[in-house]
Amino acid sequence: MNEYDSLRMRDALRASHHLEVTMDPQDADVLILNTCSVREKAQEKVFSQLGRWRELKDQRPELIIGVGGCVASQEGQQILDRAPYVDVIFGPQTLHRLPALIDETIRVRKPSIDIDFPEIEKFDDLPPPRAEKVSATVSVMEGCSKYCSFCVVPYTRGNEFSRPFDDVIEEIVSLAEQGVREITLLGQNVNGYRGRLHNGEAADFALLLRYVSEIDGIGRIRYTTSHPLDFSASLIEAYADLGSLVGHVHLPVQSGSDRILAAMKRQYTAAEYIDLTDCLRDQRPDICISSDFIVGFPGETDEDFAATMQLIERVGFDQSFSFLYSARPGTPASDLTDDVPQQIKQQRLAVLQNRIDEFAQEISHGMIGTLQKVLVDRPAKKDPSQLSGRTENNRVVNFDGPQGLMGRFVDVEITEALPNSLRGRYLPGERSANRLQASITAY
Repeated sequence: MNEYDSLRMRDALRASHHLEVTMDPQDADVLILNTCSVREKAQEKVFSQLGRWRELKDQRPELIIGVGGCVASQEGQQILDRAPYVDVIFGPQTLHRLPALIDETIRVRKPSIDIDFPEIEKFDDLPPPRAEKVSATVSVMEGCSKYCSFCVVPYTRGNEFSRPFDDVIEEIVSLAEQGVREITLLGQNVNGYRGRLHNGEAADFALLLRYVSEIDGIGRIRYTTSHPLDFSASLIEAYADLGSLVGHVHLPVQSGSDRILAAMKRQYTAAEYIDLTDCLRDQRPDICISSDFIVGFPGETDEDFAATMQLIERVGFDQSFSFLYSARPGTPASDLTDDVPQQIKQQRLAVLQNRIDEFAQEISHGMIGTLQKVLVDRPAKKDPSQLSGRTENNRVVNFDGPQGLMGRFVDVEITEALPNSLRGRYLPGERSANRLQASITAY
C-alpha cells in the first residue's frame, strides 16, 4: 500500500509541478518520506532519515522536505517538534493534496500540515496512473474497521471505505491498455471490499475479481492483504472458476493460540482458520498460503507458542512476515504489560521462521520438473543476459530466452531450486498444464 501511495505521489507531482524522480537527494528539489507506523523500528527510521536530510536543508533552505504516510498521520505536529525543518506533513488520505501543500508552504513560508480523513476524495483528485511495468497495483479499498488490539492502522488510515466499482474497473482497463498484464488489488483488508455499483448496490470482492478477470490483457490477478473474517464462500469459489487468479494467497493469522487470538481481538479461532485454508485447498489443491505472525504478544506462554507451531505444521505455510511484538502508541494492547523477555521473543521468532523457511524450500524443490506460467518482467539481476519473471506462487525464475519475451507470459520448466530463486528452461509453444505438484497438498 505504501508503494502504491508513493507512485501516486509521483504522478501527482509530475502533473502539478512537472517533477521527475531522482534517486540522488543532492539533486532533489523536493524530498518526501512516505512512512509506515505498523512497527516501531520503521517509525524510528523516519527521524534518522530526517536527521540526514537536515544537512541538505541547511545547504539549500529552498529545499522542500515532506513527511507522508501513517507516521505523519499519527504524529502530526510532533514531527515538527522533533524536526522543525520539515515543510509538509500529510497523511495517507491527503496525499492528493500534496501539490497544494507544497505551494502553500512556499507562499506562507511556514510548514503545512494536513492529516484529515477525506476518504474517496483522494482517488477523485489524483491524475490517471501511468504504467511503467507489466505489473501494477491498484488500491480498491483503504482503512480497517477490525480494530485488532495491537494494530495502529485504523487510527492512521481510518475506517474501511471502498472505491466505487466502476472507478476500479476503469483504472485497471487504463493500465491494461498501457501494457499491464498483472494486477495486484490492494487494501488493508482487501477482501472486505464493498464497492458501490452504478445502481447503488454494493459489490463484494469476489464479484470485483470476476470482472477484473474479463478485462482484455489482464492475465494474472493478485491481491493483498486479506482478513480471515471476510473470506467469503463466493471468494473461495472464485479459486475454482478464475484461471487468472493466482494460486497464492496471503492470509494473516498472527497466532495459533486461541487465547492470544482473543487478546488480539482477531475474532476467529485457530480451528476456524484451518477450516478456511482447507476450503481453499478443496477448490485449488496447489494453492500456496503465506501469513503474518506476531511473536511475543503480551502474555504469550510456551504453550501459546507451541499452539502457533502446531498450526504452522497443519497448514504448511509457504512464507511469512514474522515480527517481534512491539507496542504501538494508542492501541489497546499498548496498555498491556509487555512481559515476554526479548531473548525469548527472539528465540521463538527464529524457531518459527526456520520452520516456515523449511516449508518454502520443500515447495520450491517440489516444483523441479514442473511447467510454470511465468510473467517475464525484467533481465535477471545477476546475469542481465538472462530473463527473469515470477511464478503464480510468487517465486523468481531466471532462465535463458530471447529479449522479445519481455512483458509476456511464457512456459518455463523448473530445473533447479535455489534458496531465494528458481532456475528454469524456456519451452516455446508449451502449455502450462501442471502447475505445482502434490508436494504441497500433503500438509
